[in-house]
Amino acid sequence: MAWNDKRPLSPHLQIYKLPLTAYVSIGNRAAGVVNCIAMVLLVSVIAAASGAGDSSTILWLVNSWFGKLVLFGFTLSLYFHMCNGIRHLFWDVGHGFDVDTATKTAKVSIGVAVALTIITWIVASAS
Repeated sequence: MAWNDKRPLSPHLQIYKLPLTAYVSIGNRAAGVVNCIAMVLLVSVIAAASGAGDSSTILWLVNSWFGKLVLFGFTLSLYFHMCNGIRHLFWDVGHGFDVDTATKTAKVSIGVAVALTIITWIVASAS
């Protein structure tokens, strides 16, 4: 390789595609942060529902389409973080470290999180 070669010396994000397991790992950390923020919203909704202070604004927000979208996202975040926590429990005992198994369990955790979220919202809207 010549010194005047313009190619990058390391794989930059523009040319290197992260594997699914990397995206799931990043998503798991982001879901943990989102869940912490969701707890603040949940406490606000519970306080508003119990009659503490002026509840009209927060209850209007939760019942709007945007509020339902945010709550749907929080539900998905909770289930995604839970499914990846179960996946990590298997890793803690030494199972599932090879690349094929890690990729399959990443796909399963995404699928189960989406399915549980949809089931939860179907059951909640039916009652």
